[in-house]
Amino acid sequence: MSNESKSNSLSAFESLESNVRFYSRSFPVVFAKAAGAILHDENGCEFIDFLSGSGVLNYGHNDPYFLDEATQYLRSNGMIHGLDMATPAKRNFMECFDAIILRPRGLKYKFQFPGPTGANAVEAALKLARNATGRHGVISFTNGFHGMSLGALAVTGNRYYRDAAGIPPAGVAFMPYDGYWGPDDDTSEYLDKVLADASSGVDLPAAIIMETVQAEGGINPARKEWLQSIERICRNHGILLIVDDIQAGCGRTGNFFSFDFAGLSPDIVLLSKSLSGSGLPLSLLLLKSELDVWRPGEHSGTFRGNNLAFVTGAAALRKYWTNDRLSARVTETGRIISERLHQVSQSNRANRLSVRGRGMMLGLDCGTGELAERIVRKAFEEGLVVERCGAEDQVIKVLPPLTIDEQTLQRGLDILHKSVQARA
Repeated sequence: MSNESKSNSLSAFESLESNVRFYSRSFPVVFAKAAGAILHDENGCEFIDFLSGSGVLNYGHNDPYFLDEATQYLRSNGMIHGLDMATPAKRNFMECFDAIILRPRGLKYKFQFPGPTGANAVEAALKLARNATGRHGVISFTNGFHGMSLGALAVTGNRYYRDAAGIPPAGVAFMPYDGYWGPDDDTSEYLDKVLADASSGVDLPAAIIMETVQAEGGINPARKEWLQSIERICRNHGILLIVDDIQAGCGRTGNFFSFDFAGLSPDIVLLSKSLSGSGLPLSLLLLKSELDVWRPGEHSGTFRGNNLAFVTGAAALRKYWTNDRLSARVTETGRIISERLHQVSQSNRANRLSVRGRGMMLGLDCGTGELAERIVRKAFEEGLVVERCGAEDQVIKVLPPLTIDEQTLQRGLDILHKSVQARA
C-alpha cells in the first residue's frame, strides 16, 4: 500500500466508487477514528461532529459500554445472522423496549423487523396499511422525506430525489404540512375538508404518513395542536396514522418518541437510525395488534434481524432510558444551541437568517442554498462537520450527539458562528 493511500488520499474513492457518493464530496478527507463527538482523519486532524451520521449516532461514536456489550456477545459465539429466527438477543431487545419505552407510556405494539434500513421500514408500513385497510392511496406532506426506494420515494416530496426514480412515483396525494401556508393557517382544516368532500378528487387513503419534525425537508417542526388534529382526522375517517420517527425519534427531540409531547398513539411507528445505539443497521415497525394481518413470510428479507444491533440497542435502552436524565439533558442542551443560533442569526443583519426545530434537532435557515453551502464549507475548513437540508439545501442542520459535552458543543458553535461571519 502506498504512502499516499495512508494520508487522506481520496483517489481510490474517486476512481473506484460510483458518482452517487455524496458525503465524501462534502467532507473530502478520509475519516479513520471517532469517539463521542470527535472525528479524526488519517492525518490525525480533529473534527467536531454536528452530523451524527445524519441522526444515526444520537449517543455519539463508539460508546465504550455499547462496544463492551458487542465484544462480549461476539466472543460468546452468539448468533449474528439469523433471518427472523428466535434468538436471546432479539428476545432481550424486545422485552427491554417493551418494559422501558412502551409500557411506561401506556403503548402496546407488536414488533416487526423488516430489512435493516429506514426505507425498508417505510416500505413495509405502506404495504401493511394497504393490506389491512383494502385501500391503496396514501397521503403524505409537502417537504416530507421518507427514503429512496420506490414506495418510500412516492411519499417523499423532493423533486430532485423523485426524478431519479426513472418512473413517476404514484399512489400518493400530498397535502400542506403545518406552516406551509404560513404560521396563521391551519392546514389540517384543508385536509379534513378534502377528505370529507366526496367531490374533492382525493380518495379515502389507507394511511397518512408524517414526520413530527421534518428533517431532510428543512427542520420543520409541527405544532402539538396540528399533530393532534391530524390524529383526530385519521380516527374520524378510519385512516391509519403512520409516524415516521426514523430521524426525529430515539431521543433527538427530548423524549424517546418525537410524538410523546403531543400524546399521540399512532397506528404504526417507524424507527431506525439510532435504534441500535451504535451505528449498526436496524429498523423496526411498531404496529397495533389489530393491524397484524400478515401471513407468515408474506413480507420477508434476508437481513431482518441484526442480532449484534439488538445487543447494542438493548444496551442503549438500559443506559439512557430507564430514567429522565437524558431527556432533561437534551432539553437543556437544545436550549443552549437554540440561543446560540439565534445570536448567530441576529448578529448577521445583512442576511435574514432564522432558527427552527425542537430539542436537539435544530436548523439555521440561510435563505439560499448558495449561502448555506459557503458557511458549511468554511465550517469544515475550521474543523466542524455539519450538513445542509431543505428544498434548496438552504438550512444548516445542527445534529450533535445528544451526549456531547458542553465544552465541545461550545467549540462547535463558535466555529459555526465564525463561519457565518466569514461567509454571510
